[in-house]
Amino acid sequence: MSGLSTVLIVVGLFLLGGVYSFVKQKMPKNLIVLLSIGAGMCLVAGVLRLEVWN
Repeated sequence: MSGLSTVLIVVGLFLLGGVYSFVKQKMPKNLIVLLSIGAGMCLVAGVLRLEVWN
């Protein structure tokens, strides 16, 4: 597993945890959507990097 892929996946999972927390706290929907998009992009980039370069 490469370093950047690991970082991207960890950041994506961290952002997903933030999304869950913000939903429970009833934070503004715009912020939740923004975090969800960021988490999805990090996770997809990390997984694609693992698949393409390994």
